[in-house]
Amino acid sequence: MLVNMKQLLEVAKENKFAVGAFNVADSNFLRVVVEEAEKNNAPAIIAVHPTELDFTKDDFFEYVLARIKNSPVPFVLHLDHGDNMGDVMRAVRCGFSSVMIDGSLLPFEENIRVTKEVVDVCHKLGVSVEGELGTIGKTGNSIEGGVSEIIYTKPEEAEEYISRTGVDTLAVAIGTAHGIYPKDKEPKLRLDILQEIKDLVTIPLVLHGGSANPDAEIAAAVEIGIQKVNISSDYKYAFYKKCREILSTTELWDANAIYPECIDAAKAVVKYKMELFHSVNQVEKYQQSNTPVWRSDLI
Repeated sequence: MLVNMKQLLEVAKENKFAVGAFNVADSNFLRVVVEEAEKNNAPAIIAVHPTELDFTKDDFFEYVLARIKNSPVPFVLHLDHGDNMGDVMRAVRCGFSSVMIDGSLLPFEENIRVTKEVVDVCHKLGVSVEGELGTIGKTGNSIEGGVSEIIYTKPEEAEEYISRTGVDTLAVAIGTAHGIYPKDKEPKLRLDILQEIKDLVTIPLVLHGGSANPDAEIAAAVEIGIQKVNISSDYKYAFYKKCREILSTTELWDANAIYPECIDAAKAVVKYKMELFHSVNQVEKYQQSNTPVWRSDLI
């Protein structure tokens, strides 16, 4: 079933688990996420970056929506790192139930203005909105980019930002980066900052750049109060590593001969992340809470 982010993460927050947001840019990765979520009775978020939306084209999401609406598992279709109203409205027209407006590189007041503008429009449509404060680092191997110098989220600004914008979820910067970390870079999360933010705000919190971080730190972040963890590079890396192995040893060219093992390799990573986030076998929590289905056909 299709729900929005507020509906999905309120249940996660109440039951102290996190939901994985997995970036999807074709039908193979959609299969990985949806089939593994159904197999493990785990809610999941299908995240799509604007560049991925450009690649898939709008019509692809008719298939995506048909697949997830007919599933017993709750899914969110979410725009990841939209940076303008055009990105947001394109996603809304495609049937997305949640959007992110990323004004993190803007001055604080401008970030608030841009975010509130999106909230005012999207909330009228039942679409939930994620904002971001602080900046995510970059490793140089992700299309999602990032900055060289991480700016950590200031807890007191987080409280004000939420109050003035009305966002449903907040992406916080505590030391993660997009992509796979180089061997000479050791990520370390500022869990103390996360705890300070958690003590001041009540909405669900989001961790971007969740790939390649130490499991113990991710688990600790979930324990403190992260309800959404973004994963892209980890499971895509597994898919294409297996793909390269197959293509290096065979002259096969049929997709149904090459991709099944790649899908299985990516599924193993998704399952591992779901277990790490404690989202496995949590679907019944949504059934108990009578979570309503989000109606994209009303837009």
